[in-house]
Amino acid sequence: MSSERHLLDLSPRPPNPAPDILKPIPSSRSSRRSRGSRGSLDRINFAPPPSVIRYGSRAESDRLNASQKDIPDEDARLVSINDPTSTNERFEFSGNSIRTAKYSILTFLPRNLFEQFHRVAYIYFLVIAILNQLPQLAVFGRGASILPLAFVLFVTAVKDAYEDYRRHRSDRIENNRTALVFSAGDFRPKRWKDIRVGEIIKVQSNNTLPCDIVLLSTSDPTGVAYVQTINLDGESNLKTRYAKQETLLRAPEKQGLSGLIRCENPNRNIYGFYANMDIDGKRVSLGPSNIVLRGCELKNTSWAVGVVVYAGRETKVMLNSSGSPSKRSRLETHMNRETLLLSGVLIVLCILVAVFTGVWLAIHKSELEFAQFFRKKNYSNSAGRNYNYYGIGMEVFIRFLMAVIVFQIMIPISLYISMELVRLGQAYFMIQDSNLYDKTSQSRFQCRALNINEDLGQIKYVFSDKTGTLTENKMEFQCASISGTDYSNGNSSSPGDSGVYSVIVGDQYWRPKMTVKTDPELLRLLRNERNTEQGRNAINFFLALSACNTIVPLVVDTPDPAQKLIDYQGESPDEQALVYAAAAYGFVLIERTSGHIVIDVLGDRQRFDILGLHEFDSERKRMSVIVGFPDKTVKIFVKGADSSMFSIMEKTLNANIIRTTESHLKSYSSVGLRTLVIGMRAMNTTEFEEWHSSYEKASTALFGRGSLLKAVAANIESNLTILGASGIEDKLQDGVPEAIESLRQAGIKVWVLTGDKQETAISIGYSCKLLTGDMNQFIINSNSKESCKKSLEEALSTATKVSTMPLAGLGGGRTPLALIIDGKSLLYILETELEDELFKVATLCDVVLCCRVAPLQKAGIVALIKKRTDDMTLAIGDGANDVSMIQMADVGIGISGQEGRQAVMASDFAMGQFRFLVPLLLVHGHWNYQRMAYMILYNFYRNSIFVFVLFWYILYTAFSLTTAITDWSSVLYSVIYTALPTIVIGILDKDLSRKTLLKHPQLYGSGQREERYNLRLFILTMMDSIWQSLAIFFIPYLSYRHSTVDGSSIGDLWTLAVVIMVNIHLAIDVFRWNWVVHAAIWGCIVATFICVIVIDALPMLPGFWAIFHVMATWLFWFCLAAILVAGMVPRFMMKAFSEFFFPNDIQIAREQEKFGNVNENQNRVSEVAMSSFSDTQPQWML
Repeated sequence: MSSERHLLDLSPRPPNPAPDILKPIPSSRSSRRSRGSRGSLDRINFAPPPSVIRYGSRAESDRLNASQKDIPDEDARLVSINDPTSTNERFEFSGNSIRTAKYSILTFLPRNLFEQFHRVAYIYFLVIAILNQLPQLAVFGRGASILPLAFVLFVTAVKDAYEDYRRHRSDRIENNRTALVFSAGDFRPKRWKDIRVGEIIKVQSNNTLPCDIVLLSTSDPTGVAYVQTINLDGESNLKTRYAKQETLLRAPEKQGLSGLIRCENPNRNIYGFYANMDIDGKRVSLGPSNIVLRGCELKNTSWAVGVVVYAGRETKVMLNSSGSPSKRSRLETHMNRETLLLSGVLIVLCILVAVFTGVWLAIHKSELEFAQFFRKKNYSNSAGRNYNYYGIGMEVFIRFLMAVIVFQIMIPISLYISMELVRLGQAYFMIQDSNLYDKTSQSRFQCRALNINEDLGQIKYVFSDKTGTLTENKMEFQCASISGTDYSNGNSSSPGDSGVYSVIVGDQYWRPKMTVKTDPELLRLLRNERNTEQGRNAINFFLALSACNTIVPLVVDTPDPAQKLIDYQGESPDEQALVYAAAAYGFVLIERTSGHIVIDVLGDRQRFDILGLHEFDSERKRMSVIVGFPDKTVKIFVKGADSSMFSIMEKTLNANIIRTTESHLKSYSSVGLRTLVIGMRAMNTTEFEEWHSSYEKASTALFGRGSLLKAVAANIESNLTILGASGIEDKLQDGVPEAIESLRQAGIKVWVLTGDKQETAISIGYSCKLLTGDMNQFIINSNSKESCKKSLEEALSTATKVSTMPLAGLGGGRTPLALIIDGKSLLYILETELEDELFKVATLCDVVLCCRVAPLQKAGIVALIKKRTDDMTLAIGDGANDVSMIQMADVGIGISGQEGRQAVMASDFAMGQFRFLVPLLLVHGHWNYQRMAYMILYNFYRNSIFVFVLFWYILYTAFSLTTAITDWSSVLYSVIYTALPTIVIGILDKDLSRKTLLKHPQLYGSGQREERYNLRLFILTMMDSIWQSLAIFFIPYLSYRHSTVDGSSIGDLWTLAVVIMVNIHLAIDVFRWNWVVHAAIWGCIVATFICVIVIDALPMLPGFWAIFHVMATWLFWFCLAAILVAGMVPRFMMKAFSEFFFPNDIQIAREQEKFGNVNENQNRVSEVAMSSFSDTQPQWML
């Protein structure tokens, strides 16, 4: 097993002390020294922060780090270091015990019932059950009327209780873990749940942080600690945190430690922290680099000591513990429409019964004194009082309420729990699908939202990120332009020519973990012509790649004890690729501390002091590092996007090189490479001292620190000499071109929203077959609102004319259209009147490609479609910048990629590769939609046919609302008699095979067109249920109307007829039969016979022995057969007629699958063929 340790003992003897100007100072992430003086900065202009966050504006988190006001005591959390008693004396701070469970033993029942009754349908059934308890309205037995609702509530409660038990168990394990807490002069073990704010804790290497702490000291003499945030955001790369110099050498066990931390109140911003610390009469500023959050793991640092500032539920990770946004499926929304229609039918039936009751009472008013249910007088005593009669008006009202109770199952309560069970089963099969398993990351498909499975079958728009979603986000250095000379490593090197550069450390050889293809010409320049101007520029270029980053080198053991691997860990895959590239050319980074780095420069190990570091931010789009060289000179290296770098170059001295470099950048971008520009400038003593003073003032400021540091960086990053540019390949994921083509054939529009530059985005568009050579492209790059308006009007005019013609591939002459627009143009369009113009143009185009877009602009593009169409949208991404887009879309999918798990945590579904969208949508999405759509219609049909049978019977019983069907049969109808088959079909049935669905992506269109669930089908289903109910009721009625058979006997016949009818109806519609389906359908029919026999065998229930009397006659069996024939023949004939003369795509594909030998002589192949971006590169890049 390999071990890892940080390289802190490898540097040669330190050089002679540098002058004062070379004294190392901290990076902008933290200030390691505090100055008492503060003042304004010269020559620095501050831009006012935006007052409103719009789509396309910078994220709010960027502004949180630049707060413009101090924290007053009344709004701050005051933490006394090493004094938890006084810390918690004034404030009621949370303990460190966490609780993710929702319920306790006492609160489970009331809270769970309260949550379940958020469903209006449950309230409806509760009211019905309560009404049935009133003597005047009692239709069913009081216990029987409560049973269906009680059963549904019980099943849901058991599920919730089990899930909460698992949460309780997890909480108990977490709270009882131990940590070292300073107490009585030493660090002693203490359970996590007992830790308090203000206590000092010590964390050992590879241990997890129990709470949010401000670092006080670490085992590293420079105060640096390396942490892994994989439990927080899923990122495995190491991140650096720092202890302040004022506390670095203070050991609590020896010198003691006290002070006061004034910090912001608990909040959810995991990337920001604003505080200051009073210690030894000095006030020191604290920032995000000084706090380590709960859940992080300490790596490559022996120990770290810190003071607790947030504990338990107030830690940032717990404040961010929220699930995916709640979404409702489209089918469920439509189901509410049908539920309202059924409610209308229910009210009409109840009104008819009430009106007919009034008419009957008026006609027979003279006979009521002797009527069975309406005797006016009770002659059991001399009082002669009214008995069971309240006058015509009140009787009509009572009959209306009684009818509501009798017909209550018109709204199927069992449908809700059936849908939950079906979705659970569908999710299980999606998770277990080997075609959705990513072998690279060893991750299975995740179903994080169970209530929108069927929406996967109705997607019309897919919004995709590029980096890490379409591409692998595994960067590989490809080429470089140095001082105007292009070094493309594919020109003359063979595929086997990879840079393997080793350094000797003692008796061991150390080499980088990854190899990079090298350019022979550039290698010759570095080895043989390093003293030439071009050679010196090349050396500075690779020194910049090695130094201008936050990479941490780790040494990893190998099976060969004489050889070690250097693993470069960092937050950015781009930085890792550049450092590996520099190592391949002989510039091996072997050590990094907060104050210096050690680089093996072509065999000569040198130490460089890190005098300052300005990290990358989204506003500057560049980072810089100020380096003290061994020869006492100071240089600043800057790297960043070309859009931000060329504006800070010294153009008078570098004009030709800049033009040549721009040409090379365009070439690199045209083949899909990610580009960075590198610049450098020497700094004299005066300039350095000015920067040093400004930097110190900004980094120790108590307010506006973020803006001040940005201003300092912008001031020093100027008048640079261009060194060159780099080209990094972000390889296309396997199967992406084929997946996009399949989605387009399925009628799904794929839009790509990326932050990359336009040339790179267009190149990737061609590589993944999103763009084609015959497309007519509308490119909108505007710098003003007027220009955007004009461009949109021109594009709309052209697109409108072209869109009227059929596509060239469909027998027409129309060329496909593509819209390419950048983020700057979207600033002038989104949330303005131009949105409608953009929507019209975009929907007329076949492809939309948005480049240089901000995270909120991505969400704005999704909202553009959602607000103006009923089409289903899906967003897929892998990074934190995709979260807003994922949450905005109807369906959000997170890719488990290289950029952490923020996207996964915010998503509805998660998977490992973009190509998995094809089987997910075209196969599982199609299946889920057709199953759920049929199940909903079937449940409406199943319950309505039962209600109509009851209604026909009431017409022949003086509207008394008595029922021939027993109370228990009415209750068990939706629970045992007919519930299981529909659930089994909803989980297992498949109208088409996987291969057919993948071979013909056009079949996916049935879900987009809502062919399986719409108002027309609902009306036809209701008409069918009315006809079948007529057959069920009148055939036995006509057969037995002159016989002596009692109501209970004919009621049992009706019960069995209804159950057999609805199950045969279901059997006719089953596509794929297996033993489970057979057992469910025929088993429920057998179970119904058994239940009816058992109910009639109980002497305490009405209808004792009725079923045995009626089953003994041939007429009983004749009626069952006649009912099935009369009820099902019309449906069977209509089904055969429509499928023979008017078949839809699904029916044609099923016939082809059965008779066309689609699945014969086909070897099992991958669902999406594999290809990579490398295969599409031009020859000069290979």
